[in-house]
Amino acid sequence: MNLYGQIFYTFFKIGAFTIGGGYAMLPLIQKEIVEKKQWISANDFVDMIVLSQTLPGVLAVNIAIFSGYRMKKTMGSIVATLGAILPSFIIILLIASFFRRFQDNPYVIKAFRAIRPAVVALIAVPVFSTAKTVGIRMKTAIIPAAAAFLIWYWGVSPVYIVLSAALGGLAYGNIKRLKQ
Repeated sequence: MNLYGQIFYTFFKIGAFTIGGGYAMLPLIQKEIVEKKQWISANDFVDMIVLSQTLPGVLAVNIAIFSGYRMKKTMGSIVATLGAILPSFIIILLIASFFRRFQDNPYVIKAFRAIRPAVVALIAVPVFSTAKTVGIRMKTAIIPAAAAFLIWYWGVSPVYIVLSAALGGLAYGNIKRLKQ
């Protein structure tokens, strides 16, 4: 299989077996393109996550675009994106055509309730693996924990968190430089 086929198949497989959206896809994408296939380094993957979150659009699609482009430029982006979104499109189409008949079925309701904790776990995994990759330790974990708390509990806009982090990083760097 040529590289385009490998890219499409890899992202199709990720898209087909991920429930919970882009964040739940991150561990699978990382395992496939960073660890197994080694198409992208771990540091580049973290950079892609950061860039993908800052751009409008779906996180997993943005990562597919960056990954495909990194490997095979524009055509690679197109192939990776199609691979990532096609399974969801097909699944949604199938669910939409049958869901009305089954939406009140107690087994379907229980199945969706049972999936929720697994989705939360799938979203938590990339948080910890990204923290490990960027070097967050127990000592520095207070910063992302405080940011998450501010956003969740007090509804502080993530924009203010990012701006505060940037200003804090600049101030810390300047203080550290002055002490040397």
